[in-house]
Amino acid sequence: MIIFDILSVFPEMFQSPLGSSLIKKSIDKGLIEVNLHDIRDYTRDRHRTTDDTPYGGGGGMVMKIEPVAGALKAIVPAGDEALVILLSPQGETFKQKTAEELSHYSRIVMICGHYEGVDERIRKHLVDREISIGDYVLSGGELPAMIVVDAVSRLVPGFVGNSESVLYDSFSTGLLEGPHYTRPREYGSWEVPEVLLSGHQKKIDEWRRRESLRRTLQRRPDMLRQADLTEEDKRVLEELKAGDPELV
Repeated sequence: MIIFDILSVFPEMFQSPLGSSLIKKSIDKGLIEVNLHDIRDYTRDRHRTTDDTPYGGGGGMVMKIEPVAGALKAIVPAGDEALVILLSPQGETFKQKTAEELSHYSRIVMICGHYEGVDERIRKHLVDREISIGDYVLSGGELPAMIVVDAVSRLVPGFVGNSESVLYDSFSTGLLEGPHYTRPREYGSWEVPEVLLSGHQKKIDEWRRRESLRRTLQRRPDMLRQADLTEEDKRVLEELKAGDPELV
C-alpha cells in the first residue's frame, strides 16, 4: 500500500479524478490511500494567507514557508520515512523510471507549488526531491500531482487487472509499445495482421518486439540510445533502417 499526502491551496481540484476509474477502485480496495491537505488550514492570520510579495521586488507572488512547514510538521510525524516532493517546473523530469522508483515508497508527500514559485527555504530545507512533468509551466502543481499519483499507483500490485500488461507498457521496457488489435477481425478493408491470429506464440512475440522497435525508431529514436537491446534487436533495427531510409 502507498499513502499519498497532497498539500495544496486548491484541494477541491482532486475530487473528480480521485473519485473515478481505477484510482477510486484502488482506494476502495485499500491498495492506495490519498489524503488531501489544504495549506490554508496551517496559516495563522485571519485571511489564511499562503503567499506574499517577493523580497527584492518583481512580479507575481511567492508561497510562504510557514504554512507549508506547519502542514508538514502536522502530517508527517518525526522519524517518518515519507518522501517529500515539491512539484516544480525546475525539478527533474518525471519519467517511467521515476514512477518505478517512487512505487517502492510506502508514503509520499507532495507539495503543489503555485503563484510565481515557493520560498526557496521550502526547496532547500523541507523537500527531498523536486519533480517536473515537462518543459512547460502550469498554474500550479495540482495536475502534476494527479499524474504522479496515477503513474505510481498503477505499479502497485492489484491496481491493473492484468499485472503482466504493466510490464510491457511504453517506456517500461525502454521502448514504445507496438500496435494492438481486437475484434472485429475485419473492418471494411482493414484487417488484423495474420500473425496475431496464428496461435504461434513465438512468432507473435517476435512480431510484437519488431513492431515495438519499429515504432520507437519512427517516433522516439532517442530512446534507443538508452534501451537494453539484444543483438537480435540491433539486427532488426538495421534491417528496418535498410528497408526505409527515412528512418535513419
